[in-house]
Amino acid sequence: MLFKIGSRGDEVKKIQELIGTTADGIFGKETARLVAQWQEEHHLSADGIVGSKTWEAMFPPSTDNAERISSTDNGLHIENYPLSKDEYKAGPTEKEYLFLHHTAGWHNPYKVVDDWERDDRGAIATEFVIGGQSIKGNNDDYDGLVLKCFHQEAYAWHLGKNGSQYMHTHSIGIEVCNFGWIKDGKTYAGTVAATDQLVTLAEPFRGYSTWHKYSEAQLESLRKLILHIANRDNIEVRQGLVEEIKARGAQAFEFNEDAYYGRTKGMWTHTNTRTDKYDMFPQPELLDMLVGL
Repeated sequence: MLFKIGSRGDEVKKIQELIGTTADGIFGKETARLVAQWQEEHHLSADGIVGSKTWEAMFPPSTDNAERISSTDNGLHIENYPLSKDEYKAGPTEKEYLFLHHTAGWHNPYKVVDDWERDDRGAIATEFVIGGQSIKGNNDDYDGLVLKCFHQEAYAWHLGKNGSQYMHTHSIGIEVCNFGWIKDGKTYAGTVAATDQLVTLAEPFRGYSTWHKYSEAQLESLRKLILHIANRDNIEVRQGLVEEIKARGAQAFEFNEDAYYGRTKGMWTHTNTRTDKYDMFPQPELLDMLVGL
C-alpha cells in the first residue's frame, strides 16, 4: 500500500476527506502537503506519502485506544506501534537472551521505527524502543515512552556479526534513544549538545569520556521493561552483564567472549559482542539500576 503524488482512486478520496481537502481522488501537491502536516502532528515521518503505517494510523481497525496501549504488572505503559510483517521474522522462537542497545540518534522513538519501516535493510529492528530527551535540551515529549514493534514470538536482526547464530533468533532487543559519545560538545553528526544532556565518565569508554546522558525517565522505563521481559520470557536478567558489573564495574561493558559466543544466557549489551559498537555505555546511573534489579 503506497499513495503519493500521482495516485488516484477511492482510497485517495478517503485520505483527502480525513485531512480536510477537496476529495477529488487525485493525489496532488496539496494533498501531499496536508498529509505531511498530518504525519508530523501524529509523530510519523512527514514525507507526504501514505504507506501502510500512515494508513493504519489514519484508519485504525478500532477507535479504542486501550487496544494500542497495554500496562505491565509493574506499571509500565507500552504502546503497540507495529512494523509491517516483512520488517521482522514471525518465528515463533523461545527467547533466552536480552540485549540492550542505544540508537545513536534522536529522541523520537516513532521516527526510529518509521526509519526501519522505510529502509531497505530487511528485518533489522528490536521488539522495543524507548524514547528520550532531545540532545538540544529543548524537547522531552517522548522521554521514557516505550514502543513495541512486533509480537513476542517474533524476532529481528539486531546484533550484527557474532559467534552464535542461535543467539540471533533467540534474543530480544531494546533500543534506547540516545546519540552516544560526544566530542568537542557535538554529536558524531555535528549537532551541538546541550550541557544538561551530557555526562562525563570517570574513565573513558572506547575512547570517549563525554556522552549523551540516559535520562531518569529512560532508566526507569528500562528497569520496568527488563523486569517485565524477565517475567514474560523467563530470562534470567541478572546473569551476564549484571554479574560482570558486580565483579568489574564499568569494565563489564567491554567485549566478552561468553556474550559473543552465546555461552552465558541472560542479559548483555551490544558492546559485549562487538568491539566496534558504543551501545550501551557505562553511565553510573545505568550501572546502579542494573545492579539493583
